[in-house]
Amino acid sequence: MNWHSRFLQQAGWTRDLRAYLFERAGLTRARRVLEVGCGTGAVLADLSTPASIYGLDLDPARLAEARTHAPGVTLTCADALSLPYPSQTFDIVFCHYLLLWVRDPLRALREMKRVTRPGGAVLALAEPDYASRVDKPDTLSPLGRWQAESLRRQGADPLLGARLAELFHQAGIRLLETGPMRGGGERPLLPAGRELEWAVLEADLAGVAPEEEIRKLKELDEAAWTQGERVLHVPTYFAHGVV
Repeated sequence: MNWHSRFLQQAGWTRDLRAYLFERAGLTRARRVLEVGCGTGAVLADLSTPASIYGLDLDPARLAEARTHAPGVTLTCADALSLPYPSQTFDIVFCHYLLLWVRDPLRALREMKRVTRPGGAVLALAEPDYASRVDKPDTLSPLGRWQAESLRRQGADPLLGARLAELFHQAGIRLLETGPMRGGGERPLLPAGRELEWAVLEADLAGVAPEEEIRKLKELDEAAWTQGERVLHVPTYFAHGVV
């Protein structure tokens, strides 16, 4: 599984939303910007700002790759639950498909708030809600249930997106805007995008569903795309708050 390709795919889904929210947050005026959970640098490499940019991730291998994709960024290997920065350091702190994977997302948001200066922005750019996943034709509906179960087994919260606004409130971050991304939960129609989607699914579903059933659903999925009958939608939420 090429995770940088997957992160680039996800970044493509949120590109318009990021442009809108970063403008609202004052990216062009910011002095210091932090991405928590930066992975391989897919989003950091796309940032256009005069600010000093920082990235943090728990995975050393992904950080090593991020150094090649975002060479001007200051990268740190550390935990989102204990950010190694002084309080009130950054003008904008953001994350992207992160909080569902964090053991204590409320604590992570409180840490993000702590290191943001008064008046600065905290952004959660994309958090899915797999409970509301839509698969059409109906014969493909087991995919969503199986993937949600796999995510739980991996320690993730597949329903976090629906709780995002409440988590911001509990963290003491004043919400300016939140909700599901418009069109952001629609998965791509292009064959390359479908291949990546299935690479993730097959990795997730190993040990959760019988191999023969996965193979059959993969064939049904491809046929539905070819016939123009396929719908795949995972509601994905964002939140923009200020400290």
